[in-house]
Amino acid sequence: MVDLTDLLADLAAESAQLDALVAPLPAADWARPTPAPGWSIGHQIAHLAWTDHVALLAATDAEAFYATVISAPDPTRMVDAGAEEFLAPPQELLHRWRTGRSAMADALGAVPAGEKLPWYGTRMSATSMATARIMETWAHGEDVAETLGVVRPDSERLRHVAHLGVRTLGHGFAAHGRAAPTTPVRVELVGPGDDTWSWGPADAADRVSGPARDFCLLVTQRRHRADLALVATGPVAHEWLDVAQAFAGPPGVGREPAGGDGVRA
Repeated sequence: MVDLTDLLADLAAESAQLDALVAPLPAADWARPTPAPGWSIGHQIAHLAWTDHVALLAATDAEAFYATVISAPDPTRMVDAGAEEFLAPPQELLHRWRTGRSAMADALGAVPAGEKLPWYGTRMSATSMATARIMETWAHGEDVAETLGVVRPDSERLRHVAHLGVRTLGHGFAAHGRAAPTTPVRVELVGPGDDTWSWGPADAADRVSGPARDFCLLVTQRRHRADLALVATGPVAHEWLDVAQAFAGPPGVGREPAGGDGVRA
């Protein structure tokens, strides 16, 4: 089991990498459109700040968290509304994101072992919440990097994103109104250090293999499977790659092959 302290350190590192990318940008660049339709770079950071805020509520005040869900005028626009609510001039937004993510990390670190936190349609441990925050930070960081024409170096932190992608196999099917498969799937991914990361029974007939980065881009719906070097063997594995999503909530619209419409997680 991954230690929560280590996870929070990796979350801080992932956040710092994105922070270093956006902090020097002139104000005009914060308004540049990203691959997510209708979202600027500012919206991407505001979304992370908002999600950190509701994660903080989930870790410290469950009633307040549920109140934000119940009071939402339009649940289908909750993600967009959260980004719009937290959007601010660059320096104010940076301060909001930095202080919010620090407070959220402190709160997760104080959650008693075994306690489950409320979330959208589920409940999760502090370690799962920290893993989800790494996934979101990496995914939205990819949108920002793509907008700026920057290729970020892969890190071992990708393993957290890949792990969440594997763990949410059933959710991807359920989000698309399909029964979660009972057939096991073996996943073998090549990490940034050329080491192999694996999940599932070694003798499973259904299998997914390829670069870890490509798998992470798929499960965060940042690329269409046709543009990735992932190999699926077996009917369950093939179907999974069409519905995979590591984030909570309804099914994302995904991306069209070779770039195209984006999705917000």
